[in-house]
Amino acid sequence: MNTIHFDQKMSDDARRKLLYEGHLFVYSPTTATKEFVAFSKELIQEAFGDLEPTTAQFHLPVEEYVEVLKALKPKFIHHPKSKGFLQAILKEKGCSPELTFFDVPRMRTSTSEDYLTSGIAYAFHPHRDTWYSAPMCQLNWWLPIYEVESGNVMAVHPKYFDTPIKNSSDEYNYQDWSAVSRKEAANHIKTDTRKQPCPQEPVELDPQVRIVTEPGGMFIFSAAQLHSSVPNFTGKTRFSIDFRTVHLNDLQNHTGAKNIDSACTGTTLQDYLRVTDLEHLPTDLTEAYLVGHPQGIEL
Repeated sequence: MNTIHFDQKMSDDARRKLLYEGHLFVYSPTTATKEFVAFSKELIQEAFGDLEPTTAQFHLPVEEYVEVLKALKPKFIHHPKSKGFLQAILKEKGCSPELTFFDVPRMRTSTSEDYLTSGIAYAFHPHRDTWYSAPMCQLNWWLPIYEVESGNVMAVHPKYFDTPIKNSSDEYNYQDWSAVSRKEAANHIKTDTRKQPCPQEPVELDPQVRIVTEPGGMFIFSAAQLHSSVPNFTGKTRFSIDFRTVHLNDLQNHTGAKNIDSACTGTTLQDYLRVTDLEHLPTDLTEAYLVGHPQGIEL
């Protein structure tokens, strides 16, 4: 299903059902997202000093640029205000604060002209998040911090929402990745040799959907959607925020998108926090997902 909903007003239950079927949702900037963007810009500008962040890559050796990101990105992720902004955004979008859990927000950078495409600024090949131990009911939320254009956003490849792809997800375990590979990100500057799940057959990138919004505009899609980083040759670095949510009932009932080709083990669920009080998901629930997707692959 390739339907895109713009500023559609509906319940969160109805929206999740459509997202699990492959629909995409796009929202205009709101008070909460604008405040989050302004806060993010403050951190970014502080990190880059007198340099314009979107063109700073042209004034710094790549090794120095990596050092800036090494300090900036963890500061953003773990800043107490970041979680507060997510709580406000999710309430604003009608998510149940008691039943909705979110992962910490990530700041992403997509530099131009192949300046830095590995490690801490990894340019993602076509993939589903469900290959990376994400549950089938995970939803991805994405918003740009500065102005973006078609040439520096990300692409969704809707043809493959219902089409399996031969891939290496059976070799991936999130707990192993977190223990070793994630910590090595900043060491991979010229190339990235960390083992990540990827297609093992040719993938047709077209047709593809690229969503361009104002800063603070938001795009929501299923973790089962095949998506990738658009090769950036715009002359400007893209700064964006993404985070993920799950709904407690959907986790318990094994509701979500169909699993057509994800065979990973481990789970990202131990990282999730409840909107109301930042409590983690019940341990017995997260442990049930450690052995792999409860939803077996449907052919």
